[in-house]
Amino acid sequence: MSPTTGTTRNPSPTASMMPGDPAADAARARGLRRMRTIAVGLLVLAAIVYVVTLGQDGALGYVNAAAEASMVGAIADWFAVTALFKHPLGLPIPHTALIPRRKDELGRGLEEFMGENFLQEGIIRERIEAAAISRRVGTWLAVPANARRVVDEGADLAAIGLRRVRDEHVASLITEALVPRFHEEPISPLLGGLLSEALKDDLHHGLVDLALSELHGWLLENPDTVSEVIGERAPWWTPPRLNERVVARIHVELVRWVGDIRDNPEHRARHALDQLLTQLAQDLLEDPETQARAERFKDRVLDHPQVIVSAVSLWNGVRRLMTASLQDPEGALRARMLLEVERFAARLGEDEPLRERLDGLAADAVVFAVERYGAEVTAVITATIERWDGKEAARRIELHVGRDLQFIRINGTIVGGLVGLVIHAASQVLS
Repeated sequence: MSPTTGTTRNPSPTASMMPGDPAADAARARGLRRMRTIAVGLLVLAAIVYVVTLGQDGALGYVNAAAEASMVGAIADWFAVTALFKHPLGLPIPHTALIPRRKDELGRGLEEFMGENFLQEGIIRERIEAAAISRRVGTWLAVPANARRVVDEGADLAAIGLRRVRDEHVASLITEALVPRFHEEPISPLLGGLLSEALKDDLHHGLVDLALSELHGWLLENPDTVSEVIGERAPWWTPPRLNERVVARIHVELVRWVGDIRDNPEHRARHALDQLLTQLAQDLLEDPETQARAERFKDRVLDHPQVIVSAVSLWNGVRRLMTASLQDPEGALRARMLLEVERFAARLGEDEPLRERLDGLAADAVVFAVERYGAEVTAVITATIERWDGKEAARRIELHVGRDLQFIRINGTIVGGLVGLVIHAASQVLS
């Protein structure tokens, strides 16, 4: 422990350094020297007046008493101001050099003061309400140039973020997080519920119509392929010409049958499909054997190596598409983002309940952060001050507040003189 500073730890050379602006420190030092010169000048003036009027009576006696009291006040206040930063005249007088000796206690006191008087929920909510954050944001975003800037910055950041995501990151996310979670989550209730709701709302009919239309068109356009597939199933011993006639007939009937199903919403095949899907949905929700088969199928799909490859390939396609759109200043994605920002700005300007909700959310977030991390924030004050060297801390603090403290010396000189004058006058009256 240093005998001159009284600090309780020996900071390293780098820890004892306090950052500062040299130009600003030079300006503060000039202001401090100027105010010190004025304070010392008043003390010297009072001393000269005192010497000149020493032993005089009458009006000069009053002047002498005032000059004497001015010197006492100036010296007393000089001692008080100097004792904050160092030992007056280098003498180790008790209770002097307070900042170098007790900077750690002062830091802890400042920490407690900040926590008790600033980081309080009522004060935080009051200041956020007075700041009208949402209204200011809405006003700022209402300017087209500002809205465009937000969109441009957001698009650039999003594009950078997308480029930062690598294939191995996506593969790791799928294999280590998503796949194990999907293995644990039963899929049968989900599939059964979705299928039941789709059947209840007849959502599957559109898909069936589309599939039948596409199948009918494909059968008409690819008779050779159909004939080849059916012909492979023909017995080897049947005559080729007979096989050709049978296959052609099967193709014609198949096209006619698919067309009938497509054109007739009440076809028996459609009703059979509805019954099949309804039974499947019920089994997925209630039948243990069907549920077990669905889970086994899910596990086989998830464990297949192609799942990771397909997922990464899909991600790369989505990323390329989004990145290209984000980088295009006139692209559809940026245009949509700009439209949404402008709409949001308009709502902030017109919808007072929305502003109140957003300000409330902002206040809640700040209060939560203060309640959770406020102690750590204020502890930075103590930790930082404890790292400072005592003498250096006193010097820097004096640069910042010493100029104003010199007014104490000036006021002490003037007020002391006036008080001395009053006391001398009162003593003359009483005598």
